[in-house]
Amino acid sequence: MNKDLLNQEAFFLDELPQRLENYQSARSQLIPILQMVQKAIAYLPAKALGIVADYLEVSAAEVYGVATFYNQFRFNPPGKYPFKICLGTACHVKGGEIILENVERKLNIKDGETTVDREFSIERVACVGCCALAPVAMIGETIHGNMAPSKVEGLFTRIQIEKEMAEREKQKNES
Repeated sequence: MNKDLLNQEAFFLDELPQRLENYQSARSQLIPILQMVQKAIAYLPAKALGIVADYLEVSAAEVYGVATFYNQFRFNPPGKYPFKICLGTACHVKGGEIILENVERKLNIKDGETTVDREFSIERVACVGCCALAPVAMIGETIHGNMAPSKVEGLFTRIQIEKEMAEREKQKNES
């Protein structure tokens, strides 16, 4: 697991009460506060929801209820390599669900989850706007069209190669 990432998150959560002082202590500030938290650490951990609830003097259940109502909020940290599997109509018809199942099986996690090492996460999405390339998977902002179950392993191989190349480049620059 990336210790720097965890340290940044812990630091942010320690500093969150001070950051909240920039907001009125009013329920109307709940969504902007949740957006600020997610922008800073990419998701809404339970500890942050508790801190926000205390600041706004509302229950943690109320904060969680509002956050779960809006699909913009995440409750698991995104992976370094976020997989988005399109399940819009065209992708669904052409086997998007099978692609999702293959990625879930490969990573041993389900939709909406992140691997323990925070390397990978999976999210089903309604449409990425590339219907002519259906079925579609995205890794980060890179679109992979005409996916087939046999191509899933290739995506992971490509990521591994890119990681190894980056590590070699880092070592080369340090020498």
